[in-house]
Amino acid sequence: MAEDIRELDGRIALVTGAARGIGAAVARALADRGARVVATDIRTPHDDVTYLDVTDGAAVEAMVDRVERETGPISILVNVAGILRPAPVVELTDEDWAETFAVNTTGVFHTCRAVGRRMAARGSGSVVTVGSNAAGVPRTRMAAYAASKAAAAMFTKVLGLELGRDGVRCNLVSPGSTYTEMQRQFWTDEQSERRVLDGDPDNYRVGIPLGRIGAAEDVAEAVAFLVSDRARQITMHDLYVDGGATLRA
Repeated sequence: MAEDIRELDGRIALVTGAARGIGAAVARALADRGARVVATDIRTPHDDVTYLDVTDGAAVEAMVDRVERETGPISILVNVAGILRPAPVVELTDEDWAETFAVNTTGVFHTCRAVGRRMAARGSGSVVTVGSNAAGVPRTRMAAYAASKAAAAMFTKVLGLELGRDGVRCNLVSPGSTYTEMQRQFWTDEQSERRVLDGDPDNYRVGIPLGRIGAAEDVAEAVAFLVSDRARQITMHDLYVDGGATLRA
């Protein structure tokens, strides 16, 4: 790695959805750069992951208060927690719609409200929300997911506008197809990966111009950049990490 491997030394980072996939990769990337990471998730498969249900506003506030009292001021917040309930709109249940927004959108609101208030009072901080390229391009069977991610994206940009003068930067990283459990739930046969790479006209999807499916670490590297001082003049930005799959539409 580069000479600035310890560029986050002394900083405390709160990462949601950190038990696996992109969230776990983000937690590792920040820790590798010297940050003290508080990894949270509704799943706690390891001792180093703390239970947190981001849909519970009171629980989020209590967690943030506890971290700030026992560990120190949070200077980095990364919202990764998310769920995907794929289905055509006419088959979506009320429960699937509500739960998707509860995690993907309201969860981001809960964490940003609790942490953002404290960051603003201190005059510094960095927030990154992991969104999705589906927020900008329609995808079949992903109405709830895409809409919830689009809402979280605009929320994060508004937060950046409101807290900019307080020294708080708020950005997004929007992955495309990435090797995670969420991605693999779409794969139904041995040709599924090929269809992601080449495109799937039946579902109105183009392929991936770079010819590879992303790794969780690719997303984590983008997050690590945006929370660092190297990105000190960047806020309200949405960085797509999708190999060109959306043609940046």
